[in-house]
Amino acid sequence: MITRRAFSDGLTWRVAIAVLALVVAAIIVPVLNLAMPAGSALHIPTYVVTLFGKYLTYALLALALDLVWGYCGILSLGHGAFFALGGYAMGMYLMRQIGSRGVYGNPVVPDFMVFLNWKELPWFWYGFSHFWVAAIMVVLVPGLLAFVFGWFAFRSRVTGVYLSIITQAMTYALLLAFFRNDMGFGGNNGLTDFKDIVGYDIQSDQTRAALFSASALMLALGVILVAFFVKSKYGKLMVAVRDAESRTRFLGWRPENVKLFAFTASAIMAGIAGALYVPQVGIINPSEFAPANSIEVVIWTAVGGRATIVGPIVGALIVNWGKSWFTGAFPEFWLFALGALFVLVTLFLPKGIVGTLVDGWSALRARRLSAAAEKWVEPDGSPGGEQLLTEAAE
Repeated sequence: MITRRAFSDGLTWRVAIAVLALVVAAIIVPVLNLAMPAGSALHIPTYVVTLFGKYLTYALLALALDLVWGYCGILSLGHGAFFALGGYAMGMYLMRQIGSRGVYGNPVVPDFMVFLNWKELPWFWYGFSHFWVAAIMVVLVPGLLAFVFGWFAFRSRVTGVYLSIITQAMTYALLLAFFRNDMGFGGNNGLTDFKDIVGYDIQSDQTRAALFSASALMLALGVILVAFFVKSKYGKLMVAVRDAESRTRFLGWRPENVKLFAFTASAIMAGIAGALYVPQVGIINPSEFAPANSIEVVIWTAVGGRATIVGPIVGALIVNWGKSWFTGAFPEFWLFALGALFVLVTLFLPKGIVGTLVDGWSALRARRLSAAAEKWVEPDGSPGGEQLLTEAAE
């Protein structure tokens, strides 16, 4: 029933196309990677599959930010923290799967702990030898942090640039904490040298293709859920809080509760994106908490178009593909190019790529309907086209 409702009144045509494209990609890309011979023109190399699988996790992170920034007016500069926490939860599970195959051969304590002369596994690592425990932590840890943070921030009525600053302070504090060796998360080296995931070799072509499919399907599910939320009554309430928080409170609603739900749900999505990211890149370290990473997510969302659902996905894919090309061709100029892109989009495409295209299409459609209405003549000779004029106005 939820899916039918989302598709009937929650998903616009462009969102439906995005979901269909992601589902098709989840099927076709692994087939072209695994079934086609390496010499075939249709063969997709494994490194390309892994690269675009990483892009899809970035797109899910941008979609998570769009939920709170685009529809609730919360500009978070700390979503990289939720992404990294989900990644660390998955990394801890992957480290436990190494067992005695590590450099020091200890079946329980990971190599970096043996190197630091740790004699036993810390209590917060217990249970991470099971995938289901890691899956719960991927959702629970970012969600709990966002709930606690949002509880105090939103009930204190911290808004605007002040809220953005404290979200950035949060992720910077986590960056400093995870750099410490005594935290038990690998210090500045982080977690790496993964071997297996749910019993399968993490380096095999089949596993890489499966991770790509999982990323694509999870992104498609995220698009459906976000579209369902924003087209529901709750979504209208989020937009009301974004556009007129004081008036919404005056009407009897509690904006802090609306913000808290959106912020927590968004953090959970970001954590899932991080969990899918780590097995594909093979490492997670404190640099993922860097404030610059969270700012990049804002740029992806702005470039694609916030409050469009599809826009952040497009922005994440375009910017990260450009980053891969630019850092290979002109590595020293990438940050300048990224800054210039953000400035140009802000000045000339304030609604982003998708937002501008949607507005242009809507204006063109309205002109066509108006022109058709003016030429419409009823059988009795009287002018008609009232219905077309109404559609054009909408």
